[in-house]
Amino acid sequence: MERASESGQQQSMELLHELSQLMQTGLSREQLRICIDLIQTGEDPKAIAIAIKELRHREATSNRQAI
Repeated sequence: MERASESGQQQSMELLHELSQLMQTGLSREQLRICIDLIQTGEDPKAIAIAIKELRHREATSNRQAI
């Protein structure tokens, strides 16, 4: 039974990753897994999206300053 559950979770993760790629989120499987885990623990999905955007903005700004 546990094996079927793991298989279902892997399939769900694969589908979510494919959807993420189609939406061009730029999230890796690991990053997507972290987001899913946060949402499952009750974190606000919008807050997670805002945090990701802010981190990407900071990274882009930092990269421009380094040049």
